[in-house]
Amino acid sequence: MMLNNQIKTQSMCIAVFMWQSHPCYPFLLLLNRDEYHTRPTEALGWWEGGEILGGRDGLAGGTWLACSKDGKLAFLTNFREVRSTPQAKTRGDLPAHFLQSKKSPMEFAEEITKVADQYNGFNLILTDVCSKTMVYVTNRPKDGDSFITEVSTGVHVLTNANLDPAWPKAQRLGNSFNELLNNYGESELPMKEMAAKLMTNTIKDDESLLPHIYPFEREYHLSSIFVDMDSPLGRYGTRSTSAVSVKPSGEVCFYERRLENDLWKEQTITFQVVNMK
Repeated sequence: MMLNNQIKTQSMCIAVFMWQSHPCYPFLLLLNRDEYHTRPTEALGWWEGGEILGGRDGLAGGTWLACSKDGKLAFLTNFREVRSTPQAKTRGDLPAHFLQSKKSPMEFAEEITKVADQYNGFNLILTDVCSKTMVYVTNRPKDGDSFITEVSTGVHVLTNANLDPAWPKAQRLGNSFNELLNNYGESELPMKEMAAKLMTNTIKDDESLLPHIYPFEREYHLSSIFVDMDSPLGRYGTRSTSAVSVKPSGEVCFYERRLENDLWKEQTITFQVVNMK
């Protein structure tokens, strides 16, 4: 039963994002959420109160990606590790609590580090597009690294290791994203088409290139950007693809393509950030 609990908690995601390095987009994100197909999930929508936009985990109540009308955004990935604690706090609460707070990304990150040991391994990006600040928080830092890192401008990839890992799937996604950026130059980008082209890649890695944290068969199926696999606990894989863009004017476009009852559905919600400088 312990093994099942450990595997069951290992939801995986991968994201590529661009920060303060494009004239049309101070921020741009593509993200795949991987999860068991039986796990209840609420589609992209406005939360109660009408200030926060995102999907929600129907089981634990948290989120993997959400943003707010005051220009804050947060997204989360789990850290790939063999052991996990079933009684740990829900990691999906971290993005939600940030968006519900009045704290800056750095203030909230410093608050998290005080209780980081109460969570299983996580990676968290906290952003405020109005103040042009972004921090990366993890409770599984590399030896000698800090729990908190200010994110530099440019293109980054976040998966289930530390930020910008050497994993082949992360490098594939980062390289493909940069190639597409080069093709469009400084023009506006077709977000929906980008998501379809980059986030549906099913190329998998040779055994020698895998991180060797999980058994080979599981890692092999998880080594693609888009995941679809059968497991002892049921079908597992990419449940949704999200694309979020922010323009200098403060216009936010949030696109989601999600799998619901074996059918792919999509929607786009656009809103304006208040007090965008």
